[in-house]
Parts: sequence; structure tokens; C-alpha cells
Amino acid sequence: MTSTATRTDSAYDVVLIGGGVMSATMGALLKLLQPDWSIGLFGRLDDVATESSNAWNNAGTGHAALCELNYTPERADGSIDISKAIDVNEAFQVSRQFWAHLVESGVITSPRDFLNPIPHMSFVWGADNCDFLRRRHDALKDHPLFAGMRFSTDPAQLRQWMPLVMEGRGAGTPLAATWSAAGTDVNFGALTHLLIGFLSRQAGFDLKLAHAVEDLRRDASGLWRVAVRDLAGGRDLSVAARFVFIGAGGGALPLLQKTGIPEAKGIAGFPVSGQFLRCTNPELAARHHAKVYGKASVGAPPMSVPHLDTRVIEGRTGLLFGPYAGFSTKFLKQGSLWDLPKSIRMDNLGAMLAVARDNMPLTRYLIGQILQSNTARLAALRDFVPTARAEDWDLIVAGQRVQVIKSDAKRGGVLQFGTEIVTGAQGSVAALLGASPGASTAVPIMLTIIARCFPVEMARWTPRLKTMIPSFGAKVAEDAALCAHVRDWTMRVLELEG
Repeated sequence: MTSTATRTDSAYDVVLIGGGVMSATMGALLKLLQPDWSIGLFGRLDDVATESSNAWNNAGTGHAALCELNYTPERADGSIDISKAIDVNEAFQVSRQFWAHLVESGVITSPRDFLNPIPHMSFVWGADNCDFLRRRHDALKDHPLFAGMRFSTDPAQLRQWMPLVMEGRGAGTPLAATWSAAGTDVNFGALTHLLIGFLSRQAGFDLKLAHAVEDLRRDASGLWRVAVRDLAGGRDLSVAARFVFIGAGGGALPLLQKTGIPEAKGIAGFPVSGQFLRCTNPELAARHHAKVYGKASVGAPPMSVPHLDTRVIEGRTGLLFGPYAGFSTKFLKQGSLWDLPKSIRMDNLGAMLAVARDNMPLTRYLIGQILQSNTARLAALRDFVPTARAEDWDLIVAGQRVQVIKSDAKRGGVLQFGTEIVTGAQGSVAALLGASPGASTAVPIMLTIIARCFPVEMARWTPRLKTMIPSFGAKVAEDAALCAHVRDWTMRVLELEG
């Protein structure tokens, strides 16, 4: 009789941990590339897309750097660095190509089930900020990825672009905005359900919800032994896998630490909670059709850039403003207050202390946000909607974000605000940590992981990838003809032309 310690209840080629858009994207890509591989997806909750991928837990911005000012910092000499903006837009174009392929191939019936065209705008006030936005526009407007972006300081034009933002606004303060028709609103929760629906129709795919992964260890044969708790059935399971992807959002760090791979040493997490004001007046929401991003406060993390967003969720138009940042020791919205304390190790404690020492402005900002009153939140909203009334808005809790802290030889530790890919054990395990731009760039992130972890198979998969993603192996930012082709094709297939 097999002992409990070595029993295997199920075995897969691939195990995906987490029920969000990252695991769903990885699963869909691998199933399209290698249909005969078995895949098991384990999610702790009763449904997929209930944490950060849920439509009301994020702003749904298809991050393409069209409006996000933090992707275009000002250099010391006053010039604008657009390199990050180009990289982010390039990555989003890869996601758009994959989504267009899914629509053309019938995997997704209608792009309107998860994607809608919504103009992206940047909006600033004050002479210095207006000058910065003008110089930013000048730096971007001639690049093929940002073709069609417009700039204006004319109040009449601004009223046409964003009437709700201009209504009741006093004269005398310089105003400026950029406007791009290439923007989108993405329902990542709906996209996750569509991808999981596709996977569930394929042979060799198992969806295991209400199953919590509690441990994972690599055995002498190179297989991963994944300890799983069946929360509904009350059973402990042992699952074997050749490859494990940890795409559990904020919950990825504790699981990565359990792998014991050297690449996980020295990594810590800094959780940041968030809240939005959601408009409850449909007539008000109908008067705004854009995602309007401003400038972040001094000391604020990039994810806390204020923005007023049109959302399209289940066919209904809504309006969000925020986010208002905060702090919680939870790594997931439905996590535990012990998540942060349990993640502290001797190998990451020094990095955490160094980050605490070097990021006092961020600490002060978060304390201020935690102590913020409803009156103060409404005042921040009125910077964007001068006529806003408290009775038209409800406060909702956003998804939890865990920023990456990494050891650093010079500073002891650094706090990162992007996404971080960690792979190890000869490419048999990968984890995704961090936050924005996150879901918008899920496809290129997964392609990076696949290239690292399956180098042998990539030679065979490359022709297939080029049919799914025409720019695969090239950069649209460096090829104007390819850029135009990709933009025109994805706009037509994804119905983003108007």
C-alpha cells in the first residue's frame, strides 16, 4: 500500500496556481501550443477572477502609456524619457494581438464581452504641469505607437473631451490635456472567465476551485509535489507536476518561498490596499466617456495616480475615481492579516528594513491616506469633478497589491513598482510578483516565462506563435509598417475603430 507521504492523487504536465487572468492566460497559451499536455488549475476561492482580476477590483485600464504620466518621467535636463512608455505600449500590443487571434479563431465570440474602446486622457492644471504635458506630447506624438494623440489647452476643446470634468470649473487656472482614441477599457474578470471557459472545453484540463495550495516541494526525480487542501471536501491531496506556475497575485510570494529555490531568497512583499469611489448615479456616469489620468502626489506609489475612469461591466457603463491607497498586512483582499508577518525571513528582513528606511515619503503618504476622511476623499474627487456630490458616490475596496522588495548590494533593499518574474529549478517553476501594468501585459509576461522555462519546445512552438502574434520575435516600436499592420488588424478584429 502506498504511504500517505508518497501518494499522488493526480498528475499533470502543468499546474497553475491562482484563478486570475495570469493563470488563465498561461493556460490558454500552453493549451494552444501543446494541446496534448494535461493542465490542472487550482484556485483557493469558489470562482475564478474574484481577487485583483475582478472588474470592480481594478480600474480596467488597458495600460498602453497613452495617459499614465508615471511612464514618462522628466529628466534632469528637462527632456522627457519615453522609453518606458514605448515598452509598456509595445507589451500591450502583444496582448491585443493574442486577443484578436482568440476572436478570429472563435475562442472568444465577441470582443465586446471583455473589451471596449474608451479614449485615454492625461489632465493637469497649473503652468508647470501644463508645460510638462506639452513637452510629453511633443516627445510622443511622432512615434508610431502614439499616432493620433492630441494636445490642447483650449477650454472649449477640453469641454468636448471631458464635459463632466470641466463643468463648474473656475477660470484662471491653466489647464491642459492629451486625448487618444486608441485607449481601451478591459474587463479582466470577464476575460478570465472566457479563457477558463475555453480551457474547460479542452481535453486534459481540470479546474479545481475551493482548493488551497499549501506547500510544494521538488522531489529527486524533478517532479513537483504540490500539497493541496480540498476546502469543500475537507481532504488533503498530493498532486504531481512537471511544471508549476504560481500566478496567485499577492498570494504568490508565500508560495514562491515554499519552493525553496535559491532565486526566491531575499525577496519580500510590501502590501498596498486601495479604495475607489464608484458613481451610483447612472445619468452622471453617462456624461463621461474617457479614462482621465492626473499626476501622482509627492511620495505616492505609481498605482495611486488619481484617475476618473469610464468602466463597461456586463454591458453597463459605470464610473470610478481613485484609487485611495492604504496599508494592510493582507496579501490578498480575502487573505489573512498574518500574510505579511509570515512572509518575513532572515534572508529578506534586511531588504525590508532598508526599504522602510529609504521610503519615508511613501510611509507618510500611506499614513495620510489611511487617516483620510470622507470629506478629504470628496475634495480629491472634486479636483476632477468640481460639481461632485457625496450622495452620488460609494466607497468600494479595490484588489490588494503586493509590491516587490528585492535585496540590493548597495542600498540593502529596493522597492519595485512593476511586475517581477521569478523562475528556477531548471525552468520547472515560475512565479509572477508585483502589480501594474500587470494584467494589461499578461501575454508578453507569459511569453517571457514560456521562453525561459521551455527553451527546447520554443523552436517547435515559434511558427504557431507567429500565427497567433504576428509581431512575435520583432518589435512593433522599431518597424513602422509592422506597427501599422498590427494596429489596423487588432482594431478591426477587436472592434475598436469607433
